[in-house]
Formats: sequence, structure tokens, C-alpha cells
Amino acid sequence: MSNDQPTSGQPPEDDPFSKKPHEPPPSSGSPYDSAPPPPPPPYDPGPYGGGGPYGGPDPLAGMPPLAEPGKRILARLIDFLIISIPLYLISLPWGGAVEMSDNNGNGSGVSDVFSQTYSGHQLVWSLIGLVVYVAYDTYFTHKDGRTFGKRLLKLRVAMLNDGRVPDTGASFLRAVVLWLPALLCCPCLWWLINIVLMFTDKPYRQGLQDKAAKTVVVQSN
Repeated sequence: MSNDQPTSGQPPEDDPFSKKPHEPPPSSGSPYDSAPPPPPPPYDPGPYGGGGPYGGPDPLAGMPPLAEPGKRILARLIDFLIISIPLYLISLPWGGAVEMSDNNGNGSGVSDVFSQTYSGHQLVWSLIGLVVYVAYDTYFTHKDGRTFGKRLLKLRVAMLNDGRVPDTGASFLRAVVLWLPALLCCPCLWWLINIVLMFTDKPYRQGLQDKAAKTVVVQSN
């Protein structure tokens, strides 16, 4: 009898038909393994650097309430008068910033004034006015966010992302976008668009100048 046969009823260790304890397969990196989930994607601060109502923190959190459109319009009117009245008085020795009669001395109406707006010294005074208005808005907005009109009505301009006073670049850009079309191109249409945006723009009531400079107008003490 051969000595290769097992001496007991147990199969040999290398028997391919013997049952062995079940062992879990090695991890393949599938999402069903016990490995931790991947980290979330980095936070996207949005176009203004501070999030917004569509995800992430609201940049206005902790800031004063937005300014009422009516107060903004009145503040702008006050600023306009503060600059335009002295400019008009200074221009009188040179024929006035707005001519009310033609060269023949005949009375003229609104249509004649409109036709003379960009002729002769009218263009010069429009450019002078543009420089003065832009300088006025840039200086006071950068100083503390408040022109005289905004100071009287307790309003101020703030950067949307963190509420700070706008720097020189943002203040200058805001002033140029506000006054350049208004004084040299399409004043009625430009003011109309900005007034409508003050009432309808969501969620920050930004005019075109605010969108360009990434600012908002808020209430102030």
C-alpha cells in the first residue's frame, strides 16, 4: 500500500475542492468601499468675491440695509445742483453753459438748446463739467463713501464684497461710468436706466456705475 494516501479522513491541505474561509476581496477604490469621501470642491466666492444669494455667504451680511431708491435719487440731485449751479455762474462771462438765444438774437426753445449742446464752447463746458463731476464723485467716494448729497441723506457707497470704503480705482471707475454717458452721450436715457435699476435690480439695487465698480449704496449713521 502506498504511503502517499492520507491516514485520516481529512483532505490534504492543497486539495482544490476543499472549502476555505471566505475572505473579502481587496479594495478596488470603488465608491462603495469604506474609504473616506473625497473633499468638497473649493468655495467659489462669486463675481464679487464674497458669495451671494446663489450659494455661499451673502456679502451684505452684517452690513447696514440697502439705501432706498428715493433717497438715492434725491442725493444725486443735490450733488448735481451743488456742481452745476457754480459751473453755470462761472460760464456766464463766456456766454453761459447753455445758450438760450441764437446768433441773430431771436428767442429759441428747447429744440434750439438741444441743437447747440455740442457746438462751439458748449462742448468745452461739457468737458469741463465732466472733469469736475468725476473729480467730485471720485474724491468724496474714496474719502468716506459719501458725497454731500449722500451725507445729508445718511447714505454711503460701500464695496459689495466686504463693505469697506471704495479705493481710488473703484471710486474713479464708478464716477466715469455714472457721468461720462450722462454728460456727453445720452443723458435722458442714461438717467432713466439707472433710476429703473435702483428700483428693480435684484438683489443689491445696483445702478450701472455700481455694477462696474462692484459697489452698493447703503444707509449710514
